[in-house]
This record gives sequence, structure tokens and C-alpha cells, in this order.
Amino acid sequence: MRTTMPRTMPTSVAAVTAAALTALAGLSALILSPAHLAAAAPPTLGRCDPGAVCFWEKAGFKGARHAYELTDIDIESCVALPEGGSAQAVSNRTGRPVTAYQSAKCAETGEFNTYPGSGTWAPESPYRVRAFKVWES
Repeated sequence: MRTTMPRTMPTSVAAVTAAALTALAGLSALILSPAHLAAAAPPTLGRCDPGAVCFWEKAGFKGARHAYELTDIDIESCVALPEGGSAQAVSNRTGRPVTAYQSAKCAETGEFNTYPGSGTWAPESPYRVRAFKVWES
């Protein structure tokens, strides 16, 4: 009669498996920790009042902010940011489309994007914004 022995893991394989599972548990706790989740959170929106278009010097709505209200600008006119200034983040709350230009003279030879007026928040422009135009709806 043939007797079969129960199969068991060799001690070294069991030890390696236990160590791997412990390491995996520690790694998952590290990856899902609140500190890591906060680091991956989207940027907080900068303050931009209704009826205004706002530009921030740095991406993520950080740095100096320049806010322009419709009452202070001419529609369809090129408005340059302060001399030597530029922006990396944009918010449009005017209710009208706003085009942001790389050129300080609103020249279309550089980069430009139009942001809808329905409450647009762009935390990072693909180029330095130096001027803008607000359009009729």
C-alpha cells in the first residue's frame, strides 16, 4: 500500500512568502496614507470673483494674482498684463469667452487659447500668458 505524505512548504519558502506579504502590506499602507493622497490632490482653486478674469504668476493658482473686471476693460481690446509680467494659471468668470495670448500684443503668431466664460479654471497654461482679450458672447 502506498502512503502519501501531505505536501507542505519548505521552511525557507514559507519564510520568504511571509516576508513578501508583510512588505506588501507595509507598502500599500504607505501608498494609501493621507500624506500621499494629499500630495496627489488637485490644486486648490484661486480666488476669482464672478464677473472677473484672473491670472496668477505661477501654476496651481500661486504667486501674484492679477484680476480684471468687465467694468475696467474694453471688450475685444488687447489687455496686456503689467509690464514684464506673465501668468501660468487662468480663471475666467466673466460669462464671456476670453483668449489668453503668449504675445503681450495679442499677436496670433505666438500661442493662444480661448477659455469659455462659464467658470473656467486652468491651473497650468502650456505657455506664459502676457495679454488677453474678452469677447462678446
